[in-house]
Amino acid sequence: MIQAENLSMLYGPVTALDKANFEIKKGEVIGLLGPNGAGKSTTLKILTSYIYPTMGTAYVSGKDVRKDPVAVRKMIGYLPEQLPLYMDMEVCEYLRFVGNARGLYGLNLQKRLDWVVEKCGLKMMYRKIIRELSKGYKQRTALAQALLHDPEIIILDEPTSGLDPHQILEIRALINELAQEKTVIFSTHILQEIEAITDHIIVINRGKIVANGTIPDIRKQALAHQRLQLAVEKDTSSDDVKKALEEIDHIEKVEHQDRNDEIVYTIESSNEKNPLADISKLVREKSWNFTELKRHPLTLEEVFLALTVNAKGEKA
Repeated sequence: MIQAENLSMLYGPVTALDKANFEIKKGEVIGLLGPNGAGKSTTLKILTSYIYPTMGTAYVSGKDVRKDPVAVRKMIGYLPEQLPLYMDMEVCEYLRFVGNARGLYGLNLQKRLDWVVEKCGLKMMYRKIIRELSKGYKQRTALAQALLHDPEIIILDEPTSGLDPHQILEIRALINELAQEKTVIFSTHILQEIEAITDHIIVINRGKIVANGTIPDIRKQALAHQRLQLAVEKDTSSDDVKKALEEIDHIEKVEHQDRNDEIVYTIESSNEKNPLADISKLVREKSWNFTELKRHPLTLEEVFLALTVNAKGEKA
């Protein structure tokens, strides 16, 4: 559906995007993740042909964003971070204006208006002046304009910004519904949104794509080691357990903390060998009263922090 080839964007001496390559399939929900200034918005603006890349190009359903931007814009619905609203218009007036600009008139326009007003929860605000709306309803109105022409691809920059928890759940449900037939790309700083909605994540840091894949794939890319968790009842000396674990080959680090009536050990090992079997054998030999032994994958927040550090180990 979308293919980016060596996308680069320079703003004078600043490289906002550096030779980005990725592919997005039809029907996928893609989360674009990265710190402020990483290049997320630049990537979205290039895909919508809002700006042209300095080098490289992108194809949307086979259409080159450089050579055929009008065809690309017809296929895309775009909700930018800065909402594209005319504050002196009523919601109904604004949506009709957008519909006309998209070539919709008469019955076709009315059908699409009815659909977006229902899906975006705008019935009660339909005759309100946009300036008088809350931030959440302004966000909904801007989302409605992105969906009005029934685009094949929907690009959303911070789509849940300003919404309350109930509204966020409604937008999540809408995105999941849209993904049944459409491709959805959205950027966000809310890690819970990424986990709740996406099939696929692209992580950008300092203009470079540092990870690309499903959440399990991203965890593997971020993890320089394996992490496991062992819980042992407190009748066993924590120092003895820690020392015995550290003697197993490939185990690099063991930390522990109290949890109710047990001590939980977080074990990090190299990726060269799976230590689960060795730990299980040790537990049996030592007759430890253990309650749990399992893999302990990184949280998405830990993955994000691991991937978005610079060469000095500082947060970007």
